[in-house]
Parts: sequence; C-alpha cells; structure tokens
Amino acid sequence: MEFLGGSIACIVGAIVLVGFVFLANAIRIVPEYQRLVVFRLGRSVGAKGPGIVILIPVIDRGVKVDLREQVREVPQQTSITKDNAPISIDFLWYFKVMEPTQSVLQVTNFETAAAGIAATTLRAVIGGIPLDDVLSQREHINNMLRTRLDEVTERWGVKVTNVEIREIIPPRDVQDAMNRQMSAERIRRAVVTESTGTREAAVNVAEGEKQAAILRAEGQKQSAILEAEGQQQAQELKAQGFAKAIEAIYGAAKNVDQKTMTLQYFETLKSLGMSPSTKYIFPMEFTSLLDNFLGKDAKK
Repeated sequence: MEFLGGSIACIVGAIVLVGFVFLANAIRIVPEYQRLVVFRLGRSVGAKGPGIVILIPVIDRGVKVDLREQVREVPQQTSITKDNAPISIDFLWYFKVMEPTQSVLQVTNFETAAAGIAATTLRAVIGGIPLDDVLSQREHINNMLRTRLDEVTERWGVKVTNVEIREIIPPRDVQDAMNRQMSAERIRRAVVTESTGTREAAVNVAEGEKQAAILRAEGQKQSAILEAEGQQQAQELKAQGFAKAIEAIYGAAKNVDQKTMTLQYFETLKSLGMSPSTKYIFPMEFTSLLDNFLGKDAKK
C-alpha cells in the first residue's frame, strides 16, 4: 500500500508539473506596445494582443514585434560625390512597424536589411550631388534618403519616419580650404564691421557739427534780432528824449525877451575877450544890440 500511494503521488506531481509547464507556454501577456504574430503548424494566424494570448503548446509559435518608433545608427560610410571627392558620412534612421505580420513574413530581419539598403541608398544619393551641396544641403539629403528607404521598407510593413545625417567628414585638403575660407570670411566681416563703425561715427560727428552749427546760427540770429531791437528801442528813446528837450527849450524860449538875449550875447563876447589873443572882434550887429539894450530913446 505504501508503494502504491507513493506511485500515485509521483503521478499526480508529474501531472501538475506538466500542467504548469503547459500553462506557462500557453499563456502569454502581450504589452500595449507589442504584438504577437502567431504561427499555428507553420501557418500565420495573424497578430494577437495586447493583453492575454493563449497559445497551444507545440502547435502554436509566437513571434514578438515591437510597435514603438525606434532608431538605428548606420556606421560611417565612405561615399564619392559627383565631383569625385571622397567623404565619410554616418547617419541615424528612425522607423516604426505598421504591420506586424508583414514585418515577419516579408523579410528575415528587416532591421539588418534596412541598414544595408540605407548604406547603398546613401552612396547613390551622394554620388549625384557635388561636394559643396553635400555640405550645405543636409536637409535635402535627409529627405531623399527617407523617401528612398521608405519606398523599400513599405512592402515590409515598416515606415521610415525620419533620417538625420549626424556627421560629414570631407577630405583633409577640403577641410584646410574650408578653414581658410572661414578665416577669410571672418576677416571680411571684421573689416566690414570696422568700416561700418567708422562710417557711423563720421556720420554722427558730422550730424553733431551740423546741429551745433544750426544752433550757433540760430543763437546768432536771435542775438542779432535782440541787439537790433535794443538799438531800435534806444534810438526811439533818444529821439523821444531829444524831442522832449527841444520842446522844453522851445517852451522856455517863448518866455525870453530881446534884452535877455542881448545880455547872453554880451556874456559870450566877454568870454571871447578873456582869450589871450591880441585881436578884437566887433560884430556888425554890435550897434543894433546896443539899440535893443538902450532902447529907441537913447538912439535919438
């Protein structure tokens, strides 16, 4: 009995172990960003997931496919430009699986195949472009590579979303020429900047002198106007004073009689007589002055 009980326990344990292995191989949990392409007895039954996917052990086989956008690096490739200049280029290409089943059925390893096509396509694209355009038209080359790669990978259910050239290494002599050109361009910009600064400084100085001259002329004009107005007012005041003086003299002269004028005339003659001169001057009007002073009766 003990032997029989031990045999039964071994059988039950074996069955449990087989069931556990069966369940482990039969139940798959597929994440949201993956799909499980199921092959049943060698025939594709399509992509399953996300979530729990049950496979029949031994009969079903699943291949995981990642649906996220991925990036791969194409190693440095030596290409010949249209003008026979060898250059080294490496770039990155971004892709995304759009149809999981086609990516498994149509190609053994689409990543390796796409990398080989990318290298070949790069040589073909660079071979039709001169060196100067290769160095200056990266965006154009990126678009050409992406378009050609996408045309090939489309039948695999893979979408090439972007291509980015990371580094372009021209020949040594071309690098030296580019460095000399860069130095010359910097010198040219420095000279242009200096000449522009000198010109602007000269313009500013000339503008300042112009404004100063205008201000000086305006000041001289205002000064001359004020001076002329002052002289005009002074002359008017002088004329008014002279007129008032004449008017006062005329008013006083009206009250002076003939005798007062004669006495004033004698005072003038007296002043002349005090001169050291030996000459005597008698004015012709002397007798008439006496007549005015003495009166008409004395004359008789």
